[in-house]
Amino acid sequence: MTPTLGLVTFRLAHGSGQQFVDANAAISDWLKRQPGFVARHLAERDDGSFIDIVFWQTHESALAASAKIMEEMAQSEAMTMIDPMGLEMSHGNIRLSVD
Repeated sequence: MTPTLGLVTFRLAHGSGQQFVDANAAISDWLKRQPGFVARHLAERDDGSFIDIVFWQTHESALAASAKIMEEMAQSEAMTMIDPMGLEMSHGNIRLSVD
């Protein structure tokens, strides 16, 4: 079992950063129900773009959730605010963690 993180970077197509954060309750609730979910951290960069980091128990659980989220949550308020042209998603196995 290899812990994995999902990294998503994106810009908003419309709305403010605070509106986007407020609209994320449905996404967070959905993630909490996914097998293997550990934690999520959403950060706004100085340039207004976002970094969404999700920690998973396994690489398989990360990939499964990634495949499902675009189908099941595509019409959520938060997802409709994201500019799809600048969205980048990747996954990596965690090799070092420092708490």
